[in-house]
Amino acid sequence: MPPRGICPEREKEAALAREASPPTQPAAGSRTSSGAWRVVSLLVVIAALFAAALALDLGQRVAALRDWIDGLGAWGPVAFVVVYVVATIAMVPGSGPTAIAGGLFGSLWGTVCVSVASTLGAAACFLIARYFARDAVARWLRGSERFRKLDRLTETHGGWIVAITRLVPVFPFNLLNYGFGLTRVRFGTYVFFSWLCMLPGTAMYVVGTDALAKALERGEIPWLLIAVVAALLILLLAIGSAARRKLRAMERAAGEAHEESP
Repeated sequence: MPPRGICPEREKEAALAREASPPTQPAAGSRTSSGAWRVVSLLVVIAALFAAALALDLGQRVAALRDWIDGLGAWGPVAFVVVYVVATIAMVPGSGPTAIAGGLFGSLWGTVCVSVASTLGAAACFLIARYFARDAVARWLRGSERFRKLDRLTETHGGWIVAITRLVPVFPFNLLNYGFGLTRVRFGTYVFFSWLCMLPGTAMYVVGTDALAKALERGEIPWLLIAVVAALLILLLAIGSAARRKLRAMERAAGEAHEESP
């Protein structure tokens, strides 16, 4: 028996209202504090990488590798792209080759090489999953509820979902390349938005490693490149935040549509 003065019907209505109410958003101060800690963490990581590079004499090693690449002439960038594409298909993390590209080719051509290579690698994985290894990829992703949600969203928001998942790390990059091959998104849409939305992150990594390589070789800080990296980081944080909000809105809308369907 419920306590005196409490109506069971009203209790039930209140419980339903609590379930239907949107989750409490974190306070603005909390979001600001989180963003500040991310920046501090990034600076600590950069300092640690710089110290490790000095200890390992990375500047001389990169210079020797760059001389070897230069010796290949016009085939140097082609060889880099081919190796990068093969590594992407083999699901080797692309952070290593991306970082090396800045020291090998400089900011501009390093960004071009990595952008071409990562897009070709992502396109190859997509085609393999769609036409050659569909069953194997489906087995990899069978237990992922997150991927099932993305799959449903691509039916109506194909381009948006490709763009958002390239900007927000909601799924491992290499597995995502194969996973999109199982969805209904068009190949051209996938390639275009993958290239476009991977480009800012690619540029930030490549310019950052170019700045590190120049600092190690010349013994001075390339402030212009540091400013470019900082601007790209701010841009990525802003775009990533907007992409997260867009993804949450799409998921809410899809959930409401699913509940309303008979």
